[in-house]
Amino acid sequence: MSEIDQQQTRTGGCLCGKIRYSANSRPFYPHVCSCSDCRKLSGGPMMAFVGFPLSGFAWDGPGGEPTWYATSPGAGRGFCGDCGSRVCALDDGSDAVFVTIMSLDDDGVFVPRNQHFRDDAVSWLPQVPEPTAAAPCGQAR
Repeated sequence: MSEIDQQQTRTGGCLCGKIRYSANSRPFYPHVCSCSDCRKLSGGPMMAFVGFPLSGFAWDGPGGEPTWYATSPGAGRGFCGDCGSRVCALDDGSDAVFVTIMSLDDDGVFVPRNQHFRDDAVSWLPQVPEPTAAAPCGQAR
C-alpha cells in the first residue's frame, strides 16, 4: 500500500482560510468532472475531486461549514461565502464528501483516474484515460 492510500489526516480549505476541513480517513476515487455544472462553477473546463468518508471528516475553520448551493435537487456544492472558492460536493444522504483536489493543502498528491461526462468535455484538452482496472487512490495507471 502506498503512502497515498494510507489513512492519514488530510487538511484543506478555501483561498482566504475561513473555510477549513480535515479528513482523517482513507481517500478514494480521485476524478475529474466535465459536466456543465462543474464547468460553470469552476470557470474552467472541469473540476477535480477526491472522496473522503464523512466519518472522520470535520469542518474546523473559523467559518464553519461552507455556504451551500444546490446544483440540482439533493446535490449540494460547498463554497466560501467570502472568497468564493469551491471546496466540495456533498449529496443528500451520502456517506462521503468529495473535496476539490485543489482545495487540499497537499493538492499534488492525487491523480484523477476517471472522467465524468466525457461527452461534455472541451475538445482542446486531452481526457483522462478510461480506467482499465482499479488503481490505488492517486496513482497513475
